[in-house]
Amino acid sequence: MGLLQHIQHQISALNDLIKINNDRIAGYQKANESTDETGLNLLFNEYIDQSKNNVSELREYIRVLGGNPADGTTLSGKFYHAWMDVKAAFINKDRHGILSDCEYGEDIAKKAYRNALDDKELIWEDEQVVSILNNHLESLKIAHDNIKALRDSTINV
Repeated sequence: MGLLQHIQHQISALNDLIKINNDRIAGYQKANESTDETGLNLLFNEYIDQSKNNVSELREYIRVLGGNPADGTTLSGKFYHAWMDVKAAFINKDRHGILSDCEYGEDIAKKAYRNALDDKELIWEDEQVVSILNNHLESLKIAHDNIKALRDSTINV
């Protein structure tokens, strides 16, 4: 793979991550609409802001690579397993159902980042982008664990 192809592959992968973060934003917005619980609304808004920050950092790095950042959510792409199912699933859900759907979405986001970091064709030579992706992945893991703990706390024993 030539240098230009390599850079284009990186830009494409980063754009896929932008779309996954946009899916995550839309998923949490839908989750917010599905509950009146202040605590959940605050948490969902925190994760919306987290993804907005992720998108901003990814866009900035894509520009450094000479690319054009993506807009919108996933419709196709290498890492697509999207929040679309999650967004549709919030209708008439209780707290446990909403949190289960959010956990599923977090799994998708984590997997997309893990795939980007592990892709053998993406030789991330710049430590800056590796650091950005690892920081995003770590924050997604924490969000996943928080959502999972909240979901598990709703199970009647």
